[in-house]
Amino acid sequence: MKYILTLIAFSTAFIGNAQTNATPTLKSILLEQLKTTHNVKDWFVPVDTAIAWLTPEQANWKDSNEDHSIAQLTTHLIFWNTQILYNLKGVKPPEAFNGNNKETFSPVDETSWPATVKRLDSVLTAIEDVVSSADDTKLQKAYSTIAHIGTHNAYHTGQILYIRKMKGWWNDEHGVK
Repeated sequence: MKYILTLIAFSTAFIGNAQTNATPTLKSILLEQLKTTHNVKDWFVPVDTAIAWLTPEQANWKDSNEDHSIAQLTTHLIFWNTQILYNLKGVKPPEAFNGNNKETFSPVDETSWPATVKRLDSVLTAIEDVVSSADDTKLQKAYSTIAHIGTHNAYHTGQILYIRKMKGWWNDEHGVK
């Protein structure tokens, strides 16, 4: 009897799980990548957590090697994600790229850091919304760009976490467990 109850429990769990786990699609894969680099903890810390709880002074700290500050990395992410967002919408971006990537790493003053954090969240959410509502034809044309922006975001998030850990500004409780 115990064996039969175990078999029934296993079968019910398996069937229930099979009914809720749809076959992955291009859209679902791209959205998962975008969300895990934005605000969903999975294999690594997403950017929203990486930049949370920072003071403007911490965000603007730079070493003597002219490496980018966390604030500059954040504005760089805003710039490129905004470019991609407008490209996906088929409209001209508000700020044209002049060919000098160094200019996309803009400084942030003490009063604009909170708005910068919100702006990054807003543009990442907007990209997810565009991808979520896109049809398969549009996704087929843009999948490589969307996948690359997720990878680009993860790369710079790693740099942000490195700075925070090096400076002692990271609480491991906020990491992935």
